[in-house]
Amino acid sequence: MKGQILNQLRDAKAVISGEELSSKLGVSRVTVWKHIQKLKEFGYHIDATPKGYRLISDPDVLFPWEFPQRESKLHYFDKVSSTMDIARDLARKKCPDFTVVVAGEQTKGRGRLKRTWLSSPGGLYFTVVLRPQIPAVICARVNFAAALVLVRTLRRMFAIEAMVKWPNDILIGDRKLVGMLSEMEAEADMVTFINIGVGINVNNDPTHGEVKASSLKKILGRNVARKSLLSEFLDEFEKYMIYAALDDVISEWKQYALTLNRHVRIVTAGRTFQGLAVDVDENGALVLKLADGTNQKVIYGDCFHQ
Repeated sequence: MKGQILNQLRDAKAVISGEELSSKLGVSRVTVWKHIQKLKEFGYHIDATPKGYRLISDPDVLFPWEFPQRESKLHYFDKVSSTMDIARDLARKKCPDFTVVVAGEQTKGRGRLKRTWLSSPGGLYFTVVLRPQIPAVICARVNFAAALVLVRTLRRMFAIEAMVKWPNDILIGDRKLVGMLSEMEAEADMVTFINIGVGINVNNDPTHGEVKASSLKKILGRNVARKSLLSEFLDEFEKYMIYAALDDVISEWKQYALTLNRHVRIVTAGRTFQGLAVDVDENGALVLKLADGTNQKVIYGDCFHQ
């Protein structure tokens, strides 16, 4: 109902009476009034006059009703430990494909290798639950698809030179803008679900915890509407997963890769590798040329550009 009221106020672009709202929405004027009071509490600036209501401005909020085509599958929380934790529980309870968990703030946001992802207010933190009908052996391609779609979305929306760093970070120059994390469960060698967790530095300042980080606000010099960015990315990612061939995703991803043809250090849970990054194979493994001239494939780890 809150979403429907907002749509009416936005379409009216002027004062609309409580009587007209109740008639169009099929509810009482008291119900309309109660929902408008709640919207005001959430930060919507709605002017109430003797003639009716007028929407003056709305906040950059990520409530489900702001995504009308996704409302039933989008779960918003002001503050959680981690959207990945909630998404895992939902996935195991058979939630539908493309369920999205969004948080205004995370207290225990996670990065790769059990690192912490700083998740202060103003950033965009979410996890998408995917159920692709693919064998587990190629599941990494879905991670690369998410990074590919997001880097293209950032470039298109903000005209910035966003690039990808293996395996799936997004950088502006040498500063980290986006981190991604994935979890997968499978049964009989087929994927049951893949959860893609995304943290984007939007209007927050991550530099107090990670000096080599930046945000869209710092880059652009203005605040950015998180809901527009989230909506655009989800629409494009869903289309990619429906229509694009995962066979091509690695070659497309390479077009934006900062990691290739440079010396890197890769830290895994048990080992560290150093060498020249010469390629990424069809399933996302980084191919390093070591000092002795041999090639080494690394499936997963933290990558440090030298």
